[in-house]
Amino acid sequence: MFIVNSYFLAILFCFITMLCWGSWANTQKLAGKNWRYELFYWDYVIGILLFSVISAFTLGSMGESGRPFIEDLKQTTTANLGSAFLGGIVFNAANILLSAAIAIAGMAVAFPVGIGLALVLGVFVNYMASAKGDPVLLFTGVLSVAIAIIINAVAFSKKTKSAGKVSQKGIWLSLAAGLLMSVFYRFIAASMDLDNFESPAAGKMTPYTAVFIFSLGIFVSNFLFNTILMRKPIEGQPVSYKTYFKGKSIHFVGILGGLIWGLGNSFNLIAAGKAGAAISYGLGQGATLIAALWGVFIWKEFKNAPPGTSKLLLFMFLFFVLGISLIIYAGL
Repeated sequence: MFIVNSYFLAILFCFITMLCWGSWANTQKLAGKNWRYELFYWDYVIGILLFSVISAFTLGSMGESGRPFIEDLKQTTTANLGSAFLGGIVFNAANILLSAAIAIAGMAVAFPVGIGLALVLGVFVNYMASAKGDPVLLFTGVLSVAIAIIINAVAFSKKTKSAGKVSQKGIWLSLAAGLLMSVFYRFIAASMDLDNFESPAAGKMTPYTAVFIFSLGIFVSNFLFNTILMRKPIEGQPVSYKTYFKGKSIHFVGILGGLIWGLGNSFNLIAAGKAGAAISYGLGQGATLIAALWGVFIWKEFKNAPPGTSKLLLFMFLFFVLGISLIIYAGL
């Protein structure tokens, strides 16, 4: 299988993760013009599972390093399979809430608040489990991201007051998504031998196998979570599976979103062996910055905001960049 052997390449993979995790939601925005997000989400989940299979039988099975996918899957213990599968369930619950927040509040709010919170808590959780990197630099970077989140919330508050809206549902959904999102990565990381991808401990998984089991957890749990959401949506009228099967080319948009997220997820876990779980996860969740850029400059989600909002957004971006830079430097 393919293994990352240098810190520089690990950081590059984390940046690709950042781009993927911060950009997949554009497909939801595109589909959302004519397609409910509950229906989009089914295609998105299918895309994630599809990429995990492709990754397992290509990068995860080629070369002479480590164990190939099938061999690795056969020797994995039930406990480790369960850990990665549970990670998929937790992630799915979080991501459904995040998708709802995107539909209500937009990318420029849902990502900085939800994923930003996940970054802050998730780095702490993963560092406590597997300490790697300078803790002072790492957590100073996390503090900078936390400040960026607060600034974004203030900017959103100014925007909604200006528009005469008082609902904060998008913010609360983002916060709930962030709390759940902060712990899913730990379950996957615990199922792998992060110290040795070349010769993983018996019973532990390679990242490719872990990604596949994790993706199965997402897919299987979606039959429960998304069915409930379709029948009792957070906003709008209930939607049926009959409507889903009436979709035509729109399905490819959601599948593309899942493939994009899946690429980022695989690269992030591959990089975790060299960069460490806390740094790899933290940089990946720098997706908040990418999503905010899309939301502000492409989707114009802060258009016609009151005076002073632009300055707040500038400071938000500056603190995000500072935080991400410190997280990278913490591993050198």
